[in-house]
Amino acid sequence: MRSLLGIAIALAVTSGAAEATDAAAPTIKNVVIVPGAFVDGSGWRAVHDILVHKGYAVTVAQPRIDTLANDVDEVRELVRRQKGPVVLVGHSYGGAVITQAGNGENVKALVYVAALEPDVGESLSQLVGSMPAPNNDVVATPDGRLYLDAKKFGDDFAGDVDKNRAAFMAASQVPASAAAFGAAAQVAAWHAKPSWAVVTTDDHALSPDLQRWMYRRAGSRVTEIKASHAVYISQPEAVARVIEEAANDVR
Repeated sequence: MRSLLGIAIALAVTSGAAEATDAAAPTIKNVVIVPGAFVDGSGWRAVHDILVHKGYAVTVAQPRIDTLANDVDEVRELVRRQKGPVVLVGHSYGGAVITQAGNGENVKALVYVAALEPDVGESLSQLVGSMPAPNNDVVATPDGRLYLDAKKFGDDFAGDVDKNRAAFMAASQVPASAAAFGAAAQVAAWHAKPSWAVVTTDDHALSPDLQRWMYRRAGSRVTEIKASHAVYISQPEAVARVIEEAANDVR
């Protein structure tokens, strides 16, 4: 038979393990990802799979990029459907979306991946125009839709992605609207929520200097990665690590 001392020790160990489990419980498990302009959510497959394998519930939005307000409403609805706290991730144009959709109560952290991080009253177009642009690839159609020049897409958007894949991305672009790019942010959730950011140092689509300036202004925790604008495809493990850091550091 076990002695009373042995039973007491066993109970103490069990209690300590339970307390440790309780302490770890608040880790955020819901991740909502908002892709940028000119691409769809399929490029996030590797990041999605890495996170799902580690126990995260991952949802990838598909912005229409007709109006910024519509995309913000769509992401707010996706966030509302999550059971529990959420890490909200945005790439490129998606940063403007999460800056506004991130004010929901269950959004606990924002992650900007080579993304715009506007303040109230600022638009994507305004921010991009505030510093020398790394390219002039955007082509406008008569009806106000925007594309990237397909001949330059591979070099400037996805310079470190397999050439065949980059060529397909160029051929299957999701058009954006000038109205969405010109819409001013009504709120800026990063004033109240902790934020993380990835600077892509070889980015020829969004100025790395502009990225650094926005992230420094917002007080975001920055990780610099030697990568193109398509870092989520070329280095999904590095991007997933930043998302995990945000999920694990917020309680």
